[in-house]
Amino acid sequence: MSGHVARAKQQDNAIIVEGVHKAFGKVKALDGIDLQVPQGSVLGVLGPNGAGKTTAVRILTTLLTPDAGRVAVDGRDVLKDPAGVRSRIGLAGQSTAIVEEFSGRENLELIGRLFHMSAKESRERAAELLESFGLADAGERRAKTYSGGMMRRLDLAASLVNKPNVLFLDEPTTGLDPRARSEMWGVIRELVAAKTTVLLTTQYLEEADELADNIVVFDHGRVIAEGTADDLKDTIGGDVVEFTVADPRKLTSAVRAVAGCGDGEPEVDKDKAEVTVRAGRNGSAVLLEVVRQLDAKKIKVFGLGVRRPSLDDVFLALTGHRAEADGAATEGDVKEADGE
Repeated sequence: MSGHVARAKQQDNAIIVEGVHKAFGKVKALDGIDLQVPQGSVLGVLGPNGAGKTTAVRILTTLLTPDAGRVAVDGRDVLKDPAGVRSRIGLAGQSTAIVEEFSGRENLELIGRLFHMSAKESRERAAELLESFGLADAGERRAKTYSGGMMRRLDLAASLVNKPNVLFLDEPTTGLDPRARSEMWGVIRELVAAKTTVLLTTQYLEEADELADNIVVFDHGRVIAEGTADDLKDTIGGDVVEFTVADPRKLTSAVRAVAGCGDGEPEVDKDKAEVTVRAGRNGSAVLLEVVRQLDAKKIKVFGLGVRRPSLDDVFLALTGHRAEADGAATEGDVKEADGE
């Protein structure tokens, strides 16, 4: 590939991350990650707490300095031109950046003034965003009176005051009820339709499945898989048969009963008493055999059926644990939370 073609391809990417490392003491938060996000697309970044997602976002948004590697956002190097990067991005972090004693309108106007907009420009942009996010009727209310979903919408609106080309959303729907989460998804889709590039970190597998053009999976500071949702699902291949054991005390017996029915060992979620059997391309045949074996052992189950693998299945296959699994807090977790 010629140097000219290589540079053209680089320019097509709104986010470029090459060989980035970041450590907090002895804990490697990022261990040589590489990312490329084409302009106008959504990259979903999956992984459990402590996987390095938030550290990556903070480096990309100039809040942390990498120990090694290169990072460019919207054509600007985060180390050489951090002010240029900040002028082109928006960030909605895990914690809202809202002043609860201010009204929704006052919060947005404040952000506008921080971006050196005139008072008139700030008022006009605040009114536009309040209308776009369905908050116009609540614009004069103090933010502390907002529901969780309204607060997250206001926080997302605040990240868009400067009309960013690239938007970073760090677990934007954590803690929201299903309705509020669905509303947030709708807002994100509208932003992408308007050609905004989005990097979305999440622990919700269905969120990445719904929104992301491409997905990377983080674990222990490394990218362990990358591709579209369908690409990742194909990594474990075929169908899965799953069921829930009615009596959790019989979970072990159920696993033993179906151990030879599918491909490999059954996967077990002890907390939910759920069993998953990989069926390859023989979903119906494996389902019938599972039914026979459970019936022979007189084990009652519910929710028994065949389905295509989910991204949760992919994460379990790749890492040995589910995406929402939280281990003990590490030094990296503490440093990330403190913003160090």
